[in-house]
Amino acid sequence: MSNYEIVYILNPVLSEKQIEDVTKKIKKLLTSEKGKVVNHENWGLKTLSYPIENKNSGFYNLIEFIAEGNIISDFEVELRRDESIMRYLIVKLDKHALDWAEKRRKRLKVKEKTK
Repeated sequence: MSNYEIVYILNPVLSEKQIEDVTKKIKKLLTSEKGKVVNHENWGLKTLSYPIENKNSGFYNLIEFIAEGNIISDFEVELRRDESIMRYLIVKLDKHALDWAEKRRKRLKVKEKTK
């Protein structure tokens, strides 16, 4: 089992419910293949550097997960089929990236507590 993270951009015309549904679908795809979701972050609506599908903004999300490497190709096929996902990037995390991700999670927890 390896550690991965996916950052995906959703179409900006989606409602909050639709965004939540896509995220649930992605998590379900991962867990159905014996993967484990470690962390999910909703980064919100951001302006894109360049237009994608004639859109200038999109909803960014990040999911960290643990899974076998052989499920990634099937997972990518499902992501390409979903029309609400404009772009995605899946990265395998090495030990340095894992350390950084852990620090980011801790920093976010501290931020949430101070609110």
